[in-house]
Amino acid sequence: MASETKFFELATEKVPFYLQSGEPLTPAVLAYETYGRLNANKDNAVLLFHALSGSHHAAGYNPAIPGVDGRWTEEVHQGWWDDFIGPGKGLDTDSFFVICVNYLGGCYGSTGPASIEPRTGRPYGPRFPQLTMADIVDSQLALLDHLGIGVLHAAVGASLGGLLALSLATRWPERVRTVIPFATGARTTPLQRLHNLEQICAIEADLAFRGGDYYDGPAPDRGLALARMIGHKTFVSLEAMEERARTEIVRRDDSLAWYQLRSSLESYMLHQGKKFVRRFDANTYLRILDAWNRFDLVREAVATDMVALFQRCRKQTYLIFTIDSDVCYHPEEQAYLAEVLKKAGVNATRITVHSDKGHDSFLLEAHLYRPFLRAALQS
Repeated sequence: MASETKFFELATEKVPFYLQSGEPLTPAVLAYETYGRLNANKDNAVLLFHALSGSHHAAGYNPAIPGVDGRWTEEVHQGWWDDFIGPGKGLDTDSFFVICVNYLGGCYGSTGPASIEPRTGRPYGPRFPQLTMADIVDSQLALLDHLGIGVLHAAVGASLGGLLALSLATRWPERVRTVIPFATGARTTPLQRLHNLEQICAIEADLAFRGGDYYDGPAPDRGLALARMIGHKTFVSLEAMEERARTEIVRRDDSLAWYQLRSSLESYMLHQGKKFVRRFDANTYLRILDAWNRFDLVREAVATDMVALFQRCRKQTYLIFTIDSDVCYHPEEQAYLAEVLKKAGVNATRITVHSDKGHDSFLLEAHLYRPFLRAALQS
């Protein structure tokens, strides 16, 4: 199935988009893709939020996107949720109109740090404004308004995308009926903050980073690769990592001065880091990590506490997916979310998926989620 990237003009010089900080962003565009058909009542739309380093290209095959400076590598030509989206699949395009948007601040077509700043004619770099999760959600609501979609049939998100689904559901409860977060939680955990800080420090310490003004010279590839290696440990279980590493050939790595690689696992991790820098921008990575670390659902939604916040959502239905081997968003985080929803009087179901794949199970094992996802969307 071929898919095509579309572009939405979020802001113009005359009509800026205002961030939560009050800072105007102008001009700005969002890159997005859609699958299926919007019905006459415009009430069958599902908004899908991608994860940290994902894109709007969720399904089908798309070999090229304009204006991404070589980052659209072969690795991302196939949609990241292709097994979930299509006729008869979990997100059944015979019934639903699925929308996926590259985050504001992203590097796959939406306006971000690598985009040209009109005032200077150079990439924004460090001058791109600080973002919140609420900013990303509100930019996508502007796209829904443009498409004439007042109420979503569902908001779906995995990992970081799950935080965005919850932000939408609590800040704009009248705009969504069903909320389906995968492998996520209602808060940023202390361990995540530390892992994210380690990644931020890795990028900042790269001499090529130059405070974020690196677009006219070498990119901070070593720092970004190290950041990805730090994060990757939480995305894949150790068992799955060792299984994947068995196909790696242990060879000398020219990025290491004296250390000799001892195992295929070490070779695998270095390969993951090097592969990532070919397809992602370091400044975008920093902006999203920053928004993740500063995420505060209660504060952004202007509530007194979690229970009071979710009491706004009593007309919604929730399906929460837990992955039992997840070490990025541990199962107790979904248990906490389910308990809060119960106290708030919200209709919620939590499903535990048994997998040895870790956090990335939601990308790899569609068959474990499909029947529950279809039932929740069709009910």
